[in-house]
Amino acid sequence: MDLYFSPLACSMASRVALYEAGAEANYLEVDPPTKTVLSDGTDFRTVNPIGLVPTLRTDDGVVLTENAAILQYIADRFPQSGLGAAAGIERTRLHQWLCFIGTELHKGLFIPVLDRKAPQETKAYALEKNLSRLDYLDNYLKGRDFLLDQFSVADAYLVTVINWTMATPPIELAKWPNVKAYYERLRQRPSIAKAIAEEFELYKAEQARKKAAA
Repeated sequence: MDLYFSPLACSMASRVALYEAGAEANYLEVDPPTKTVLSDGTDFRTVNPIGLVPTLRTDDGVVLTENAAILQYIADRFPQSGLGAAAGIERTRLHQWLCFIGTELHKGLFIPVLDRKAPQETKAYALEKNLSRLDYLDNYLKGRDFLLDQFSVADAYLVTVINWTMATPPIELAKWPNVKAYYERLRQRPSIAKAIAEEFELYKAEQARKKAAA
């Protein structure tokens, strides 16, 4: 498998899931501004015309896009990992959380706040409208270790998104103690600790390249 990623982007959730599953994969870094695959200089848009990570090429050569779809593929491809959920209500709950994280947190809250080109009014509106999603999450996580009854790909995605609070000062985790405790606890999980450490080093290298090119 080939996982196309950018450091500390939402694609890190797929890296976490693959590490958790003990799966072999090639990790191909994509430079966000140029959409270049750094290992060979090719145009990433020949793989995914939209140019977004994560993108996964399976062992059979099938190209998959969209974070939630890729995470569910990894869970299904490696059922022994326990990253997925059984058919029925549990699988529906997994879908529910992947959708919530992707729409309400990832796109609804964090993307506008992280976007350097977004007007301050847009950022303020996103915070006013969507911080209540963290209130909901904080209440749900009270007394829980994971989103489901065990660690799943939804947790891999949620930790990845919460990790962005390092770059979003208006979203202070201390305001949501259950979310903060969940994040700090899961950051110690070997698959997550490894993914964050590796991608943080790649992110620093990415920033150095940008500085040198400026």
